[in-house]
Amino acid sequence: MSPFQEIGIHKVQEMLEQKNVNIVDIRDSGSYSGGHIPTATSVNDGNVQEFTENTDKDKPLVVCCYHGISSQGAAAYFAEQGFKEVYSMTGGFEAWQSAYPSEPA
Repeated sequence: MSPFQEIGIHKVQEMLEQKNVNIVDIRDSGSYSGGHIPTATSVNDGNVQEFTENTDKDKPLVVCCYHGISSQGAAAYFAEQGFKEVYSMTGGFEAWQSAYPSEPA
């Protein structure tokens, strides 16, 4: 059994509306600055340890990348770090921005 699940952009939007999700964006900082999912946190090698230590592991966590491929490895990593409900967003930010607005940094 996979330590994480795939999740679609519409379900992520529902979770955002319910304010019951943490979203991490693992794209490079330039891409994140150009636009990201509202409330998403940019996580990279420089801040991943701090994020992992200071984030509620009981709250659902969605990992977003460019196209939904890299987020799978990151989602597995966060599950290994003790996050209880971890998702990789199918289609990544490319899918998100085709249906929903993004926020500039």
